[in-house]
Amino acid sequence: MSKPLVAVVGRPNVGKSTFFNQMAGKRIAIVEDTPGVTRDRVYADCEWQNYKFTLIDTGGIDPNSDDPLLSQMRRQAEIAIETCDVILFFVDGKAGLTADDEDVADMLRKSGKPVMLVVNKIDNVKHMDNIYEFYNLGIGDPIGVSSVNLLNFGDLLEALCSHFPDPDAEEEDIGAIQIAVVGKPNVGKSSLVNRILGEDRVMVSDIAGTTRDAIDTRFTDDGQDFVIIDTAGIRRKRAIEYQSLERFSIVRALAAIDRCDVALMLIDATQGVTEQDSKIAGYVDEQGKAAIIVINKWDAVEKDTKTAYAPVLFISALTGQRVNKVLEAVRAAHAEATRRVTTGLLNDILADAQAALQPPATSGRRLKIYYATQQGVQPPTFVMFVNDQTLMHFSYERYLEKQFRRAFGFEGTPLKFILRERKKKDE
Repeated sequence: MSKPLVAVVGRPNVGKSTFFNQMAGKRIAIVEDTPGVTRDRVYADCEWQNYKFTLIDTGGIDPNSDDPLLSQMRRQAEIAIETCDVILFFVDGKAGLTADDEDVADMLRKSGKPVMLVVNKIDNVKHMDNIYEFYNLGIGDPIGVSSVNLLNFGDLLEALCSHFPDPDAEEEDIGAIQIAVVGKPNVGKSSLVNRILGEDRVMVSDIAGTTRDAIDTRFTDDGQDFVIIDTAGIRRKRAIEYQSLERFSIVRALAAIDRCDVALMLIDATQGVTEQDSKIAGYVDEQGKAAIIVINKWDAVEKDTKTAYAPVLFISALTGQRVNKVLEAVRAAHAEATRRVTTGLLNDILADAQAALQPPATSGRRLKIYYATQQGVQPPTFVMFVNDQTLMHFSYERYLEKQFRRAFGFEGTPLKFILRERKKKDE
């Protein structure tokens, strides 16, 4: 289930960025009293009482300004409105209702999206009466808050989350393997999805950027449920136009990686492996996702992506050649990502690895690994109890990973190691 997207909009200087920073828990958006400081959309993942959503801060909307910068900011806000699930419409409780507020309200009504009216700068309960004039906007019951001192945030979040699906609804996809199809624009992602589904379920075009949103399709193959997610192509940040909807589409694509079980990373064989391919692969790896490198358009290319653990398939989405191998590889990668190893067997392999290659020593002190246990899966996560975690060199950790892979497989999934210090009495 994808995270709902919430756009924070309103005219300049009503406190949108202050609210955003409070929700994000850190200072991401620049906050100043000067209108027009937030020039672009800024994103942050938030969570409240098991509800997870992505918050989008936008530049202030000045509906009637001819200033080029303010016009750009207005377009950015329009893009956020177009693609979000819920809108938080911020107004200024100190300044009162303005003509610009009415113009913004008209714009939001036309969007057809759920809109919550938030009267900000109600810094004291005595000022709560200031909210009533905003009923004149005809956009619903206003909620008075203070972004500075968090007044009434609980009521606001409770009302906001009432627009979201029940987080427990995700249980309906338990047992379904979630597949995210990712890569640069125009490498054949939608064509591959259609081949796997056996129908033209997803729009296909030679024009880069046809898929603007992450599209989920549920299907069953040989008794196994899958959800396949077709995503927008991820280009280099500097190649994306400032006002382009593509900026937002990339957030959806990255969110698809976050929630998938297995990522199919498509590479165009005619282009070879590019720097951007490596960056996308790096993100997949950072998120701990099982992965399969899918070389589309056939010619073999050198395997040098960061997801070195991932198997490589050579296919043609156009002709369907070897596409039947994709789901087979997905099943295998998912099985490896959910594999559990008994503590006894794990420590036997760990002891053999240390006997074959002694742990490193620094300044006369040698790393001691007492024992290890598997903490979790997706990715397989191992806790190793050591005398001093600063003595673990990355090369030795890489060596242990290779030994674990040699013993247990784990093809197609990253491995995660957590070090915990446990002092022996004689140390």
